[in-house]
Amino acid sequence: MELVAVDIGGTHARFAIADVEHGRVTSLGDATTLRTDTHASLQTAWEAFGELLGRALPRATAIAVACPVMGDVLKLTNNSWIVRPAQIGERLGVDRVTLINDFGAVAHAVVNVEPAHLRHLCGPDLPLPEEGVITVLGPGTGLGVAHVLRHHGRNHVIECEGGHIDYAPLDSIEDAILARLRQRYRRVSVERIVSGPGLVNIHEALAAIEGRSVEVMDDKALWAAALSGEDGLAAAALDRFCMTLGSVTGDIALAQGAKAVIIAGGLGQRLVDVLPRSGFASRFTAKGRFELMMAAISVKVITHPQPGLFGAAAAFAEEHSR
Repeated sequence: MELVAVDIGGTHARFAIADVEHGRVTSLGDATTLRTDTHASLQTAWEAFGELLGRALPRATAIAVACPVMGDVLKLTNNSWIVRPAQIGERLGVDRVTLINDFGAVAHAVVNVEPAHLRHLCGPDLPLPEEGVITVLGPGTGLGVAHVLRHHGRNHVIECEGGHIDYAPLDSIEDAILARLRQRYRRVSVERIVSGPGLVNIHEALAAIEGRSVEVMDDKALWAAALSGEDGLAAAALDRFCMTLGSVTGDIALAQGAKAVIIAGGLGQRLVDVLPRSGFASRFTAKGRFELMMAAISVKVITHPQPGLFGAAAAFAEEHSR
């Protein structure tokens, strides 16, 4: 059957037509990406997608949202849209709805994509374990976190808000970054560092440490400068970002008891060639008495072009095949 797969993040809402059969995604059409700040609501963006597609939309949908899926009103973490689950059917003209956290959707994608879409990063290069926990996290507008418990042939996706745990500095430079951010935020979570906007926070803190003024750039321009390597301070900020991503990923893997880890998110794909050359792996394993255990964990990057859309459709296929 056909459905509309939707992936709503902090900056963009993505739409695609998917086909599902017998509990699996059989096809995913081309994605249409709309900026959330140019549409008043999910309904108006849905209508815009229908107009662009030039056809009646299917009466089924799988929607991934960047916030906890609980309660009568969902307020997205990093954009101004509000979603009322009870009104989705009426507002969008659909009969079947699967509503899932955005990184819950990515976790569904992880265990449903072809192995070719999982690129080895560090640790032993092994297939995903058939039993145990797989940690899934990724930086984008925020830091998404979820995990999958594989047990007796079933995949149990567990959504969480691990991106909002406290940031823990590990050296004097990170102490200074934390001290600066404490002047701006009441509480400094890891998402303030390990996210797209987090690179700006790191960059500003490093400039302050060196006592120099720098041109104020938005996070998009700063990421371009950092990845090109042409700006030394931007490159230093990227190095620090990768190290902190390694530390946070290791912390979450420890907390979740992971047998494998998948890095996802828009920035995960942009960093797929950068992370192996960075301090990510050494920070990931630097967990004191558990260093050998951490070194045995396989870490991969999901390279599927639309894991949120694919995973939302996979969640729908699983739910409606029962």
